[in-house]
Amino acid sequence: MSPNPGPRPVASPSGGAAACRLLLVRHAKAVSKNRPIADFERPLGKRGKADAPRTGRWLADSGLGCDLVLCSPSRRTRETWQLAARALEDPPPVVYDERLYNAAPSALVAVMAEKGPGLGCLVLVGHNPGIHQLAAALCGSGPQDLLERVRAGFPTSGVVAVDLPGGWERLSPGSGTLTAFWSPAD
Repeated sequence: MSPNPGPRPVASPSGGAAACRLLLVRHAKAVSKNRPIADFERPLGKRGKADAPRTGRWLADSGLGCDLVLCSPSRRTRETWQLAARALEDPPPVVYDERLYNAAPSALVAVMAEKGPGLGCLVLVGHNPGIHQLAAALCGSGPQDLLERVRAGFPTSGVVAVDLPGGWERLSPGSGTLTAFWSPAD
């Protein structure tokens, strides 16, 4: 699938909030939850270590350059971003925020609204079910086949790109346009 990155965000014609782009990345496949290790410290498994760099290559090839990465501080999300970022020519700065660990969509939105103003594009690296619920809730329009895929699930190492015409301060259900959906199975 070929994304349509479109122009970099600019101020809206009404003088309101600037349009922005959100790239949601679900962490790569981690080791089993059945291992005797705290959930927060679960590392990537063999498949995750192979898939995370592929996510980075897709991001690099897509041309969807971003200004900032917001990442859960869990081991599996940090490892995912570190492996993905190696594929980027000029990786954006990263903020590891404890509020993103296994967060509900409302917490994810609160962090983006706090950190996003003035930025055209954010990457959010997080966990299911919150990141899937956020993607499904934000995507009010876009290609029907992609909308159906997002509603059906959010695979590990997957990326969902959403354009948000109202800016970070006006994130609301259905306000986004789904522009791309990628997973290692593509």
